[in-house]
Amino acid sequence: MKLVSKILEKSEKPWYSWVVFIMTVFESIFLFIPPEVFMTPAIIANKKRAVPITIAAALGSIIGGAIAYLIGYWLFDTVGIWLIEHFASLEKFELTKTLFTKYGILIIIATAITPIPYKLLAICAGFLDYNIMLFLGVSAIFRTGRFGLIAFLLWRFQEQANTIVKKYSWQLILGAIIFALLGLLIITLV
Repeated sequence: MKLVSKILEKSEKPWYSWVVFIMTVFESIFLFIPPEVFMTPAIIANKKRAVPITIAAALGSIIGGAIAYLIGYWLFDTVGIWLIEHFASLEKFELTKTLFTKYGILIIIATAITPIPYKLLAICAGFLDYNIMLFLGVSAIFRTGRFGLIAFLLWRFQEQANTIVKKYSWQLILGAIIFALLGLLIITLV
């Protein structure tokens, strides 16, 4: 309980927007903790922080998505080929590329608003040399929408959210991690 109170206290500070920004950049590249975990404390501690926190998460997500895309793009000839040869086949890769070309926008939207790890999509889009401006534009719209919806709900139900977070903090964190892992499982099974 002391840890939760300390986090809520620190999250009210103006610099906490930078924490959300940096952690969302990391989430878009390699972390498997949803950005909402970083956003929630600040908004339930002070509902006036909803807009700056949402902006920080959205900008972090787009910058992180661009970095992950470039990692996929630049590492295709080394890591990408190795991954394809060891975990799939060139035929499956070509099929994936065809599907991504045909349904790319829908895939980006689905990944932006569901627990499917965004970083995997971003790296894959780079591997596939998908149009980076289209990827980032669609990602920006739908990731920002997702963060905005969460921020609005936390803003609207701040007192109830504050009570729930203080009472069930560890369960919520564990649930968020399980939610992210579920997204990873969905990708593995598809």
